[in-house]
Amino acid sequence: MSPKPATYTCPSCHQQIITRVESNPTIRTHLLAVLLCLIGCWPCVCVPYCTDSCSNSDHYCPNCSAYIGSYVG
Repeated sequence: MSPKPATYTCPSCHQQIITRVESNPTIRTHLLAVLLCLIGCWPCVCVPYCTDSCSNSDHYCPNCSAYIGSYVG
């Protein structure tokens, strides 16, 4: 898996697909935001939520919405 959509064969519907990707914040994202707040960079607290490297990229089948896998960035 990668942070971008990937060509894959869905294990559920057995179709050749290009995955649908959803970025979701992780505990690392929240901890980084708290750390920025604690060191006085409160205007930058939203930055971890806007960067792909602080989020997991979850891949789903666009046909049947089956979960394919995750990329941890």
